[in-house]
Amino acid sequence: MIRVVIADDHVVVRQGLVHILSEEHDMTVVGEAGNAQELLAMVRTQRCDAVVLDISMPGQSGLETLQELKREHSHLPVVMLSVYPEDQYAVQALKKGAAAYITKDSAREELVRAIRQVVTRGRYISPRLAEQLAVHVATETEKPPHEALSVREYQVLCRIAAGKAMMEIAAELSLSVKTINTYRARVLEKMSMKSNAELIRYALQHRLID
Repeated sequence: MIRVVIADDHVVVRQGLVHILSEEHDMTVVGEAGNAQELLAMVRTQRCDAVVLDISMPGQSGLETLQELKREHSHLPVVMLSVYPEDQYAVQALKKGAAAYITKDSAREELVRAIRQVVTRGRYISPRLAEQLAVHVATETEKPPHEALSVREYQVLCRIAAGKAMMEIAAELSLSVKTINTYRARVLEKMSMKSNAELIRYALQHRLID
C-alpha cells in the first residue's frame, strides 16, 4: 500500500485528492496539511511513501518547502501539484528535488500514474514536461531574467506589473508588507532594474501578464 501525504491550503482541493486516491486499491492518504509547517511536522512523525505538494502555499512557498523536505528526507519522492503550466515552474521544481510536476488540470489518471512511478522508479516525466526539458536544455544559456526568480519573487513581479499595491500583494500572498518589499528589492536586483515602471514594461514585453 502506497502511503500518501497531501499538502494544499485549499480544503476542497485536498478533499478531491483524497477522494481520487482512496479509489485506488494500492493507495491510502495518511495525512493532510494546509501549510508548510503542518506538512513538515507531519512527515517527521507520520510514515509515508510520497508527498503531493501544492506549489502555491501561504507563507513558505511550495518550492521552499520542497527544498526543506529534501534536506530532511532526501529519499522521499515529492509530486509537485500546480495551477501553473510546465513552462513556468516545472524545470525549477525538478532541479530543487521534485520527483514529478503535475498541473491541476491534468487527468486524475496522470496523478495516480505519477505517484506510482515516483515510488517505484524515483521520477515521473510527462510527455509535456519532456518537451519543456528539451527546450530548456536547448535554450539554457539564453534564459530571460525572470526565470532566475524564485516562485515568490515571480509572484510579486507579476502582481507589481498588474498595478497592485504592496499592501494588496501582501494580503494575497499572506505575507507582511515588509516581506513583500524585500522580495521587490530582490526582483529589481536580479533583473538589474531600478523601478516598478521597468518591471511593468518587462512583464508586458514578455507577456507575463494579460
